[in-house]
Amino acid sequence: MSILKEFKQFLLRGNVVDLAVGVVVGAAFGSVVTALVKDLLTPLIAAVARVPDFSDLSFTIRGSQFMYGDFLNAIISFLLVAAAIFFFVVKPINLLVKRARQEPPADPTTKKCPECLSEIPISAKRCSHCAQPVA
Repeated sequence: MSILKEFKQFLLRGNVVDLAVGVVVGAAFGSVVTALVKDLLTPLIAAVARVPDFSDLSFTIRGSQFMYGDFLNAIISFLLVAAAIFFFVVKPINLLVKRARQEPPADPTTKKCPECLSEIPISAKRCSHCAQPVA
């Protein structure tokens, strides 16, 4: 088998194509989530906290400046992205999967005795509790 045929076979395997599609869709979805956080959620927090950006926050020790504001921005951004993914992707998909997995109720395997109301097998001709005939 030639190297080009092997390479073509490798590229056309289902899992390689699926992975490529997943990466492309993931990158596109990442930009949507980033835009949601940057354009909607961060300004909302800035409106509430009245501080739109923490990057200027810092402190100095012995002439070394520690810019902890960028770190705060990164943490807030991460938490917002995680929250956006959880509430706008994970929860709705879990709800859809739960609805799709609902199985129809199983056929009953027992019935109630009309005399003593005990649970007995469906095929029983007499109640095992009160010995009454069951139709």
